[in-house]
Amino acid sequence: MAKMVLLAEFVSLNGTDLSSFCRKAELSTEVEDKEVTTYASLGWKELLGGLKSGELGLEFLQDVAATQIDSIMWPLLGLVVPFEVRLSQAAVGTSNPKWTGNILINGWNPIEGSVGDEASVSVGYPTSGVVTRATA
Repeated sequence: MAKMVLLAEFVSLNGTDLSSFCRKAELSTEVEDKEVTTYASLGWKELLGGLKSGELGLEFLQDVAATQIDSIMWPLLGLVVPFEVRLSQAAVGTSNPKWTGNILINGWNPIEGSVGDEASVSVGYPTSGVVTRATA
């Protein structure tokens, strides 16, 4: 079994590579379970998959200077934008797939933290539409 340490994830939002600002990326997907149990189920619960959804969780190191992360993210507030994430910044391939789709930028926390903390921003954006996995 191959093992891997995440050293250089690739994160792109709205066509902009944000990897140099990002220190954590998590893409999660799920399917609603819909119970379809009947008396014919013989006392066993039966389930079918319903609607799919996902979330892209990101943690950025904050920078409010011109052309930096805050000035990139602030104008996207309220928009649905494309994303791409990969485990490595290497080329997409069978050993480095990419996940793509769209997310709703439904919030931005320009100021977050306590005395002595690094300035960082943690966000979670819901997917909008299909999320795909590709190796080419």
